[in-house]
Amino acid sequence: MFDIVLHEPQIAPNTGNIIRLAANTGFRLHLIEPLGFDFEEKKLRRAGLDYHDLANVSRYPDFEAFLEVHHDRRIFAFSTKASAQYSDVEYQEGDMLLFGSETAGLPQVILDGAAIADKLRLPMCQTSRSLNLSNAVSVVCYEAWRQNGFQGGA
Repeated sequence: MFDIVLHEPQIAPNTGNIIRLAANTGFRLHLIEPLGFDFEEKKLRRAGLDYHDLANVSRYPDFEAFLEVHHDRRIFAFSTKASAQYSDVEYQEGDMLLFGSETAGLPQVILDGAAIADKLRLPMCQTSRSLNLSNAVSVVCYEAWRQNGFQGGA
């Protein structure tokens, strides 16, 4: 299906919500360290509602280690600095959806890197700074899944 990639997530409940999203959509989740919390943190488990066992979660020590494994995949980076909208893409099975941390977003070096197929944004009011990470991930995941006929869904 699809892969969600979180680069240095900082807030345990957001990651817990995304674990639950991954379990319920069949998406795989990749976490790029350092994490801003202990992976066994109670808030993470509470937000994930014990979906950890149902989700496919992988961890990497840094972005380079992640790319070593997934260098041949199409990676879309999501940023408030992008000009193209998330809904302008035709998502394909195997696409990777990369999101930055809640506090800093994605580093410019990653956004400008050759591994990124495109930089995308979610539309917001001009006076807004950003959406909550787990909400943004949900919007993009459901659009990608919708475009592919909710394959595997009930």
